[in-house]
Amino acid sequence: MLSLQEISDRMEIQILMNTYSNAIDAREFDRLDEVFTPDAYIDYRAMGGIFGHFPEIKAWLKSVLVNFPNYFHMVTNTELTFEGDTARAKTICFNPMEVPLPGGSTQVMFLGLWYVDQLVRTPKGWRLSRRVEQGCFQHHVPEHVQIPNA
Repeated sequence: MLSLQEISDRMEIQILMNTYSNAIDAREFDRLDEVFTPDAYIDYRAMGGIFGHFPEIKAWLKSVLVNFPNYFHMVTNTELTFEGDTARAKTICFNPMEVPLPGGSTQVMFLGLWYVDQLVRTPKGWRLSRRVEQGCFQHHVPEHVQIPNA
């Protein structure tokens, strides 16, 4: 049986996962300060991005996501393992993205991935201290978009 603390922790982490997705999708990148520790390591290379620490990744997200007219991140099936004030998580993400094509039209590509995370309990609540994307599938990716094979 789950303790009240674990129920609370699980709910808070699920809210954190949703906050991440909603902040990215609304292009409200400063809200990511509520998601990551200031020194968090983030690795988006599996789906064509970069890796580094939170401040540089946040700046990169602001600069690169303007190139996609529409997109969303649907996150689900978070599996959690707790170790005191730290946790590990693996979460499914389905990420369709509208991509501009040469000539002015667009198409939607579909990306499937997992977020493999480490979290830490802070005075302000749970925060991601490490996020690594793990590719699963990609479909309908235009030739001019470079994504490693999932």
